[in-house]
Amino acid sequence: MAQQQSAGVPQAPADGAPMTHRQIMEALSGLLLGLFVAILSSTVVSNALPRIISDLDGSQSGYTWVVTSTLLATTVSTPIWGKLADLTSKKLLVQLSLAVFILGSAAAGLSQSVGMLIAFRVVQGLGAGGLTALAQVIIASIIPPRERGRYNGYLGAVMAVGTIGGPLLGGVIVDTSWLGWRWCFYVGVPFALAALIVLQRTLRLPLATRKVKVDYLGAVLVAASVSLLLIWVSLAGDNFGWWSWQTAAMVGGALVLAVLFVLAEGKAAEPIIPLHLFRNSTLTLSVVASLAVGTAMFGGTVFLSQYFQIARGDSPTMAGVMTLPMILGLVISSTVVGRLITASGRWKRYLVVGGVLVIAGLALMGTARADTAYGLLAVYMFLIGCGVGMTMQNLVLAVQNTVPVHELGVASSVVAFFRSLGGAIGVSVLGAVLASKVSTYMADGLAELGVKASGGDSLPDVGTLPAPIAAVVQDSYGHATGVVFLITAPIALIALIAIVLMKEVPLRTSLEGVAESAVPAAAPATAAEGAPLSASEERAVAAGSGSGTGEGTRADR
Repeated sequence: MAQQQSAGVPQAPADGAPMTHRQIMEALSGLLLGLFVAILSSTVVSNALPRIISDLDGSQSGYTWVVTSTLLATTVSTPIWGKLADLTSKKLLVQLSLAVFILGSAAAGLSQSVGMLIAFRVVQGLGAGGLTALAQVIIASIIPPRERGRYNGYLGAVMAVGTIGGPLLGGVIVDTSWLGWRWCFYVGVPFALAALIVLQRTLRLPLATRKVKVDYLGAVLVAASVSLLLIWVSLAGDNFGWWSWQTAAMVGGALVLAVLFVLAEGKAAEPIIPLHLFRNSTLTLSVVASLAVGTAMFGGTVFLSQYFQIARGDSPTMAGVMTLPMILGLVISSTVVGRLITASGRWKRYLVVGGVLVIAGLALMGTARADTAYGLLAVYMFLIGCGVGMTMQNLVLAVQNTVPVHELGVASSVVAFFRSLGGAIGVSVLGAVLASKVSTYMADGLAELGVKASGGDSLPDVGTLPAPIAAVVQDSYGHATGVVFLITAPIALIALIAIVLMKEVPLRTSLEGVAESAVPAAAPATAAEGAPLSASEERAVAAGSGSGTGEGTRADR
């Protein structure tokens, strides 16, 4: 079927020639804007969260779950979006995920309790899962692996700018009396509408139509297993003992659900996580590394805003400014390393260096206390940012380089799934550690003052406390935050070990898939019947030529 093109709309050349840099950037403009909006809407609450939880009479566990709920929803939905990307319109899916994210953001601004906020943050997470999975998949569908490092650098830079702008903007909003924290959720709506318009105008992708079969049973089982595990972590120690029948029931139930998930995936027609992918050693080791990096990075850095506001007494706006070194490190490393990977076709050396920098930065942040010189903290955060910029996007790139074209979506989303899973586990577990350590340190410090500690776990407003008690609170949060970072360093070491064990495969220079011998055999069928496309059809789809069987491919409008 012939493809039509409106004037000025970017599209892959019909003759299969590679797209120019300008064509690619035009095609990706809406996608990058949408990703920027999603990250901005997510990070804008980071510096506002202590104020939000205080206004809604929330606790430390509530603070943790406002973050964990979004990460959990992102984790569970990411492989679903990735599977759908292999089966239907990527453009429609990215627009839908952006709309869902904005709906959740706007509803979160209306929250009257921490419970309501957590519920609407789940909706946000569902949309974020789509944007997380689809951004990598869409880039992979139009850019060869050898060139992809360069554009992954742009992707990392956009993510970093959104991460920079979000906390700063959130701090300004909270510190502006006539706005208030609810505008942290409303502010992204007009930008999101602009992103939807730009996506509709600029993004043109080849579409391979297949019968959609989503593994809902697998999604429910993995969601239940992970949720039960995280609920156990957040409740154990306070509501019941770590060694108790409740612990045995929750942990045992999570393991049973995990086993049922694996069994279901082995029988599903379109599994949410195809088990045969794990025969690919690059993917398996990337999953291990992503799980560890996600646990260390999210688990440690999510509490930085709380550290600067409570332990150091900074305003929400200044808390955002204080984290700039980490974001600058991420921007610089992701952009520069992306170009170096494109120039050389080699990626492992940069992953190894990135893993070392993450470990060093996290270990050094483990020495942080309330009175640690900010100059030292800035260096430590910069190292973490550089390491994350070198590893996160490029782990996905390494996997995309070794899987068949028709499994790019699910393979990319599997890596993102385990990274988000690691983040959810890290935030939940380390949040529980932080709460426990703060309680212990505060009880000891107040006892020295002859003051009995209260039983509540609400986040304190340091500015309203008497000076001696405020000093104890600040020291407690500073020390506890250092402990959290110290725990994350050996977790990051696991990621480095997995990276070192990976075999480097030089990046391909075309959009064609890996050799057919590496692709599981499948009975011949037309694309419309739901079977994988043949190698020739994959090349046609990648080139945007529209060739195929019947209506197997057409322009994605």
